[in-house]
Amino acid sequence: MKLATYRDGTRDGKLVVVSRDLTRAVAVPEIAATMQSALDRWNDVESKLKEVYIALNNGKLSDDMAFDESQCESPLPRAYHWADGSAYVNHVELVRKARGAEMPPSFWEDPLMYQGGSDTFIGPRQDIPLGSEDWGIDFEGEVAIITDDVPMGVQAENARKHIRLLMLVNDVSLRGLIPNELAKGFGFYHSKPSSVFSPVAVTPDELGESWQGGKVHLPLRSTYNGELFGYPNAGEDMTFNFDRLVQHAATTRALCAGTIIGSGTVSNKQGTDHGSAVPEGGVGYSCIAEIRMIETIRDGKPSTPFMKFGDTIRIEMLDGEGQSIFGAIDQKVVKYSGPDA
Repeated sequence: MKLATYRDGTRDGKLVVVSRDLTRAVAVPEIAATMQSALDRWNDVESKLKEVYIALNNGKLSDDMAFDESQCESPLPRAYHWADGSAYVNHVELVRKARGAEMPPSFWEDPLMYQGGSDTFIGPRQDIPLGSEDWGIDFEGEVAIITDDVPMGVQAENARKHIRLLMLVNDVSLRGLIPNELAKGFGFYHSKPSSVFSPVAVTPDELGESWQGGKVHLPLRSTYNGELFGYPNAGEDMTFNFDRLVQHAATTRALCAGTIIGSGTVSNKQGTDHGSAVPEGGVGYSCIAEIRMIETIRDGKPSTPFMKFGDTIRIEMLDGEGQSIFGAIDQKVVKYSGPDA
């Protein structure tokens, strides 16, 4: 099943069911007005939503409409809880290696995770407004899950049944602001502005055999300024699967329905210490920071600049037949002109 949220002038938008091929959609206010409402009552509404989904795919509805990704908010325009992990430890290892730091053994056993701002997610086709290019603007291509209610202390073997939906993420990061924030010992804030999610969220069964072991075994494609920047496989080199990430997030607290948990930047080892960009025959990267780390390790300093105003990023995942699964995050970075402009 595929679901999206259409912009309708309210904070939470309206829930629509989307056809498998992303061409048709239908609003379902009689079942659930919003995505959060559906998640709050998932056991009651899931079968009803599936009936609509089947009818939509079979062309049996008279009130459906053409699906327009530009009308989509992030599936949850705002969420009660957004936690982002760093499940691809290769990415973390490169960060530390680039600055000459050793990798603590615990990083391979205990996930890194931070809680991000979840009150103002950006729509997948909306511009990313930011105040300065000096902030070190970067995209981060990730996969994320949405849970139902998760009890505190859930074990990994029981966590997967709480995963209701999957989607893609652009976890916008301001690399130039991160060092000073982390130096304070209190984590990210200014360096993690509003994140962005794919137009469509899908139930795990939509992924078929690509959803195995709590991982999505498909390439995540990042196209930067019209050029393919990376297509690492999200199922490879994922040290901590989503079962483990849910367990970690729920260690000391219950998670409410609508909790979003991200995978962290998708990163593949590529069989070499230095990785490989797409032009060099590799699968490339899911963020600019990673190629800068490779350049630092290899050349002593980075040469790839961070994003500038006017730069574009498209993040998408295709199935085995080349069809988009989640729709595309497709955005441009723009200069924020201030609240009074």
